[in-house]
Amino acid sequence: MAELARLRIVVSGRVQGVLFRQSTANRANELGLTGWVKNLSDGAVEILAEGPRRELRMLAAWANEGPRMARVDTAEEEWADYRGEFDDFRVH
Repeated sequence: MAELARLRIVVSGRVQGVLFRQSTANRANELGLTGWVKNLSDGAVEILAEGPRRELRMLAAWANEGPRMARVDTAEEEWADYRGEFDDFRVH
């Protein structure tokens, strides 16, 4: 069985107003992850996802690039233990 984990990513750069949140949700759903993505007041985007560690690493790699119109300057990762508190992946 795959090792489950939790990953928080804060992405900064030109990441608001470029469909970053919806694209993140689409990618997370493709990977079978749960959690959410939201804009932060400082212009960054925060992603909190749970699922198999392999798929979380794939989401992190995607977040370092983002959708076509985005410009990612940094994507800070914070790994934690899986909590199983989400049923799906949502855009906030």
